[in-house]
Amino acid sequence: MKYKEIISSLPRREVSQNFTSFDYYQYKGFWFPLAFLESILFMEQNFKAQPCNIFLCGSLKTGTTWLKSLVFSIMTRHHFDDSTNPILTKLPHDCIPTLEIDCDINFTSLDDTKFPLLGTHLPYTCLPQSIIDSKCKIIYICREPKDTFVSTWHYTKKLEETIPEFKDNPITLEQEIEWFLEGKSLYGPYWDHVSEYLKATSTKPNNTLSYVKKLAEFMGKPFSKEEEDQFVPEKIVATCEFGNLSNLEVNKSGSHNPKPGIKVNNNAFFRKGEIGDWKNLLSEDMAKSIDNITKEKLQSLIWD
Repeated sequence: MKYKEIISSLPRREVSQNFTSFDYYQYKGFWFPLAFLESILFMEQNFKAQPCNIFLCGSLKTGTTWLKSLVFSIMTRHHFDDSTNPILTKLPHDCIPTLEIDCDINFTSLDDTKFPLLGTHLPYTCLPQSIIDSKCKIIYICREPKDTFVSTWHYTKKLEETIPEFKDNPITLEQEIEWFLEGKSLYGPYWDHVSEYLKATSTKPNNTLSYVKKLAEFMGKPFSKEEEDQFVPEKIVATCEFGNLSNLEVNKSGSHNPKPGIKVNNNAFFRKGEIGDWKNLLSEDMAKSIDNITKEKLQSLIWD
């Protein structure tokens, strides 16, 4: 392991003595499992972003699957019609790769014809410097912290169904929320992840249709008047609507293999997509603990 010496010196969050392959390590203030951390260190030294690249960023379970479907549909709308959009037959993560997960793809020599779109869950601090220096475009998505935690919890339960190490060593809700509150969750602290990107942006979110139009303009693919008259933006919103995506056969029965030996059923990426679903899982004290940290960390950065 090339980065063994660096990693061995980092703070470590142990899951269990028999579960070391999924231990987390703290790097630049954030927590990552070993496989992702190796990819991050490699990308830091070797990744060369180009001005044409567009990065879709967001912490785990904040809506990145949905964002990928929207951006892919916007950027490729001149190549496919409504019935041939690959989003209808592929998981969005198979349409737009994720930097630190799909690192076996040759990301070190990107140009405007190969993988101009890339996703990542990396915090702003951990992005390869070439992304910042190249002034390529970054789109960030975030979500209410309690809903983010609950969605992550259910996602973890789905992983337990297909990954033996998780199934044999289930983590309790109490332990998971303790790690979340301490900032030791995957890609956490969640609040620092959000605040770093908020400090680097000045764009205010809006309703979905308006947001899609702004996304297209931001990415250099604005909708023409003819497309507006033909309701192309509305069609993209409808195609990428959560209920539609979750009911596609590929997202109900297919699977995704982000790393060798790890299989994730596609339906793990689509649960409810509802605001406020945290009320069905978290106790009042758990919710208050998350809210208190959110207020402390983000109050000065959250838009009115």
